[in-house]
Amino acid sequence: MPEETLQEEKRMQLKMKDFTQVVSFKLADEEYAIEITRVKEIILVEGITRVPQMPEYIEGIINLRGEVVPVIDLRKRFGLKNAELVEETRIVVSRMDKRIVGLIVDSVSQVMKLPNTDIQPPPDTIASIAGEYLTGIGKIEERMIMMLDIEKILSREEKQEVEQTIVK
Repeated sequence: MPEETLQEEKRMQLKMKDFTQVVSFKLADEEYAIEITRVKEIILVEGITRVPQMPEYIEGIINLRGEVVPVIDLRKRFGLKNAELVEETRIVVSRMDKRIVGLIVDSVSQVMKLPNTDIQPPPDTIASIAGEYLTGIGKIEERMIMMLDIEKILSREEKQEVEQTIVK
């Protein structure tokens, strides 16, 4: 490979590190985002089968091309007021640890690149409440986007509980 091409490739890689590419979505009146590398696909909300004795925030399971996928209602998980499922409601299919999970969100907004310089740590007052799954606050013009760490939406014990109930 010519030297110029290698240098250009290195410049592009450095530029990519200056950004975090995310999928943003709405819950209630707030905007949240998770890194795009964690999103497998976005699907309509349909075919959810309720599973007895699951935590309240687990809506049930879906069959995604032969794979049993637990579905988490993020409104319930975050203690937000319940809302009716509407045409814009979606399931964001994502990887949590080694398991594929679905996350019910009010609507998916967009895929975007956030400059890392525009992402700040959550304020101490918020970090103490949601610090386990909130990694930062992204700012774009007048919008504030809460950056989520999908791995920390459920505790280790909660993940095990979901896994044991679904595997039965």
